[in-house]
Amino acid sequence: MDGGFNKQLPNDSWDLIFKKLDSNVDRNSFGLTCHSFLDIQSSSYKSLKLGCSNESNCSTHVSIHDSVLNENLFNRFTQLESLSLGTCLHIKDSGLTPFVKYGSKLLSLNLDFCYHVTDIGLTLVACSCPLLSVISLAKCSITDSGLEILTKLCKSLKEVNLAWCTNITDSGILSLNKNSRQLRSLNITCCSKIVGLTFQGFSPTLACLEAANCVLGSTGITEILSGGGLEHLNLSYLNFSKFNSSHKLAAFIGIGSAANLRFLNLVLCPFVEDSVIIAISKGCPLLQEWNLSCCGKIGISGWEAIGSYCQNLDILHVSYCFELCDRGLLALGNGCKRLSVIYLKNCLKVTTSGLHRFRVRRMDVEIKEEVWLTGISPNEEFISDDVDIASDGAEFELDDAEFISDGEEFVSDDEPELEPF
Repeated sequence: MDGGFNKQLPNDSWDLIFKKLDSNVDRNSFGLTCHSFLDIQSSSYKSLKLGCSNESNCSTHVSIHDSVLNENLFNRFTQLESLSLGTCLHIKDSGLTPFVKYGSKLLSLNLDFCYHVTDIGLTLVACSCPLLSVISLAKCSITDSGLEILTKLCKSLKEVNLAWCTNITDSGILSLNKNSRQLRSLNITCCSKIVGLTFQGFSPTLACLEAANCVLGSTGITEILSGGGLEHLNLSYLNFSKFNSSHKLAAFIGIGSAANLRFLNLVLCPFVEDSVIIAISKGCPLLQEWNLSCCGKIGISGWEAIGSYCQNLDILHVSYCFELCDRGLLALGNGCKRLSVIYLKNCLKVTTSGLHRFRVRRMDVEIKEEVWLTGISPNEEFISDDVDIASDGAEFELDDAEFISDGEEFVSDDEPELEPF
């Protein structure tokens, strides 16, 4: 059909027609009409996704090898600004070589669970993709050396994910501190060698920090807060071995160092006691969601402080807070005027009558008997708003499509699907 009616209009006109199509079905049908239309469809996408975002939910990542990233692919998707290789387990450093020729426009790159990517591959990416603003490297086999090169060559980094990169230390954080002064979001979950001592003077642009399952000490946490710009902080499951002074932390928060915090996750944090709760309640007036699940040292003075000072609190998690009693629950209900949801389960000192009094007092509050132990999801506003990687509201997921690769056809089990970005 390539020689038929589609030749009666220039490609620019067909491109405009394609952009006017509203539904995914219509866009998909357009690309299946003929090779010319497929080229127009492919070249319109700025976001390309191979594999999937969650290793455990992905059935096709094991089939994606280095050969996927070849000239044919980049010639087909010519406007790429965002590329996700998440869970492409067989991708190696050598498989990233095409970035040398085709990576100059990339703004966002996801290499999560690409275990075979090392400092060599990261250096290649850094040299080839100078405009990178977002990079996700969860479980990659990188070290401080590779991270330093990345921060020196990619000056516009705003989001960096280093979760489970167990070879990253405070030295790597120092490189981010020195070279990435526009950073908005950082994930160091399960980075067991980061103590937090090199966060001092971190850019005030840092608004979101995920630091679950880390070994931060009280000094490290105060260094993290020193930038003054944090709005989302996850310290859940903090390793107790390096923590030495909750009073020091309370004093630091009390002077206003965390005044901008709106989302705080302290699940199973051993330093959470009344003094810390009081300091946070007074020093963080903007708090909207606070996860205190499994914090067993909070007494009545802590709960009363939350009720007195957390006037913007919308969601509160208190499941498995064994010292929460009827009086404490009522203090929350009387004080937190904007509270809409409370997660409350297995609080053994809260009686049936106490729960009933709370319900009568605050009929507007939904009580969920659930335990939310995972991190509070970062708000969308922490995502770099200057990285416009969507094309007409869609991205192309290559694990759900077919393409020609070195003369071979890659076909997944699923039907082609375009999803909103």
